[in-house]
Amino acid sequence: MRSENRTVCVVGAGFTGAVIAHELARSGYRVDVVEERAHVAGNCHTARDARTDIMVHVYGPHIFHTDDEEVWTYVNRFGRFGPFVNRVKAVCKGKVYSLPINLHTINQLLGTNFTPQEARAWVQQCTTQSDGAPTSFEEQALNVVGPDIYRTFLYGYTRKQWGTEPAQLPASILRRLPVRFNYNDNYYHSAYQGIPVDGYTSLVERMLDDARIHVSLNNRFDASLRDEYRHIFYSGSLDAWFGYALGRLGYRTLRFETVRGTGDLQGNAVINYCDEDVPWTRSYEHKHFAPWESHEESILYREYSAECGPGDVPFYPIRLLRERELLGRYVARANEERGVSFVGRLGTYRYIDMDAAIREALDAARQFIRQDSSGEAPSAFYTAPI
Repeated sequence: MRSENRTVCVVGAGFTGAVIAHELARSGYRVDVVEERAHVAGNCHTARDARTDIMVHVYGPHIFHTDDEEVWTYVNRFGRFGPFVNRVKAVCKGKVYSLPINLHTINQLLGTNFTPQEARAWVQQCTTQSDGAPTSFEEQALNVVGPDIYRTFLYGYTRKQWGTEPAQLPASILRRLPVRFNYNDNYYHSAYQGIPVDGYTSLVERMLDDARIHVSLNNRFDASLRDEYRHIFYSGSLDAWFGYALGRLGYRTLRFETVRGTGDLQGNAVINYCDEDVPWTRSYEHKHFAPWESHEESILYREYSAECGPGDVPFYPIRLLRERELLGRYVARANEERGVSFVGRLGTYRYIDMDAAIREALDAARQFIRQDSSGEAPSAFYTAPI
């Protein structure tokens, strides 16, 4: 009976769930998508502000960027992307700097007119080379940019973002940060960059617009129904699947303060606040994410990072030593499960960009289809979380 069942359940309607659902529906499966929120697109959700008609990035800014041509072509099937370059500014000790750290940033900080070669030589002179590969965020920072840049731009911001000393964080967090010795202030170095003109939620809705896909919003997955499905793709929190039986994995969550006004409130899409005595980590003015639109009024969010408790929206997996040990135990249990695959940022307890989530979802759907057609058991993880 089960072998004849062609209905798959996808838990979560973010990019990961939507891509998997779309690909399986195209291959002839019926797909039930179960989403506990009132909307699709997960933390990428966008919505028009009722007062200003500005497209708001409800859970913080999302700029799509990728070097993966297939992924770029894929998302453009579902929506038109407007060009957008993320040029971040940073406020430190009452001054405004250019980010990511580049030649302009260094010259601003030092009051110099360094050439690229002179700036590189100065940074190399300041850096501390540790024995072996750096293991902590702080070691990595001192190894790459030295104490002056680290203390000015990274230390306070990181303490606020993660709620702990940078010396306690893994070096991998900082490896995402670019450092340049030219005046290129494009935050990303990706071949393709943009933001969907109609918003991310509209794009995901089009992915799910298929007669073989049924989307159920405001609905939690009922584990007692799992045997009704040929397979389950679970993009919720890995520990939640097991009822937190081994303990809760650690996350940081975000809270947002809304500021309204007329005209231009900060002159830029994103501004980081690096000083510890400023309680928010960054602010963003939503209308700047759609430069092709014009609005008299404006809406700005100030973003605060906090420990994620029960009922909060998880954003960033902490992945410190305790969490990695606990993750290993959950992964072992997950590998013993049958009929379910754990996917996406929450299901694999990793922070991944949108393009990586889409790439992994495409690969997972394709591999599942091959496995299912050959009678092979589907994988618990299509991307290893450890």
